[in-house]
Amino acid sequence: MASVQHLSVVTPVLPSSYSPAASTSRLSPPHPAGHRSLLPVGPAYLNHLKLALHHSHSFDALDKHLAEEQERLRSLNGDGNGQEDDLGVGDEPESEELLSLDPKEWKKHDYYAVLGLSHLRYKATPEQIKIAHRKKVLKHHPDKKASSAPQPTSAFLAGVNQNTNDDAFFKCIQKAHEVLTNSEKRRQFDSVDPDFIEQEEEIPTASDFKKKDLDFFKAFTPVFELHSRFSRKQPVPGLGGVDASKEEVEGFYDFWYNFDSWRSFEWWDKEVNEGSDNRDDKRYTEKKNKTERARRKKEDTAKLRALVDLTLSLDPRIKRIKQEEKAAREAKKRGAAPNGPVKKTKQQEEEEKKRVEEEAKKKEEEEKVARAEAKKAKAAAANAAKKARRQARNAGDDAPAV
Repeated sequence: MASVQHLSVVTPVLPSSYSPAASTSRLSPPHPAGHRSLLPVGPAYLNHLKLALHHSHSFDALDKHLAEEQERLRSLNGDGNGQEDDLGVGDEPESEELLSLDPKEWKKHDYYAVLGLSHLRYKATPEQIKIAHRKKVLKHHPDKKASSAPQPTSAFLAGVNQNTNDDAFFKCIQKAHEVLTNSEKRRQFDSVDPDFIEQEEEIPTASDFKKKDLDFFKAFTPVFELHSRFSRKQPVPGLGGVDASKEEVEGFYDFWYNFDSWRSFEWWDKEVNEGSDNRDDKRYTEKKNKTERARRKKEDTAKLRALVDLTLSLDPRIKRIKQEEKAAREAKKRGAAPNGPVKKTKQQEEEEKKRVEEEAKKKEEEEKVARAEAKKAKAAAANAAKKARRQARNAGDDAPAV
């Protein structure tokens, strides 16, 4: 708790011959009144305001408030003892099979199970991996296990670790931490996650649907959620429900037919023989590993494409969409399309065509008759004019000469 102490200090009197030295400072000279004006800014002023407004200038009230705040923060951690929150990881039960893992066969281990993260797996955060590793180390460190082991009854075995496999599981823990904290190695391990491979083998086939009468959406929704972890594009569209629209269904299959996967198979590469300095052996092994990775990648792509084909063939929504499209086409033919022109039947179209042809034929005949009449009238007019000219000429011939 803060307290004020008073110290009795007597400063010596300056001699009469003392004179202050000339100042070489670039700062402005002191204020004539002996003090400066302080601006109400900065962290010190804010602390002064908090002390004045919330604690009435009492340091005791401030100390009490800080103690209560620390207690509140400790209670938020969940244990009330100021210890770090374990995030609920690293406490899974350990089977005898898990504890007897051989560190030499490290590529066959399930590292999420080793660290007690089986319920999280690829969703585990770096902080959760760190806490789980710390718990496992505190529990399985060889020094701790040796100190807690029963003392040997024979003097010849004093100081000798009788359990030669004490540090085997600890080595597995260290290897798991090394793999899961390295982004590249973790990506390789997640690509061949033992839990994923086990679930992948249980994907239903077309015969399973016929024999077991499975529900389409309950069977395939978790399958695509399982594979969505490997997509470079996020978020991944889900399978949806039975009432999904045509656009949603087409978008789903378009995405999965063009699925861009980051999954790789370097984890299953064959290791180069230890101690071998032969470059040809290393090159041959690397070439073989590259070929095997390409083959596995191709098989994985083909397997996923076959899964999408199977889903498309069994999707009940495809049949519904086709029926809706067929009904729309038939309604359009019947003239029942909304806001559209009425569609005539074939018989009506033939009758309309025959009527138009008859009208055109009748009109053509009338025009032909009119042309014939006009021709006759023209010929009659020409004959009349010719006759009039002949009569005028004859009348001129018959007149007496003067």
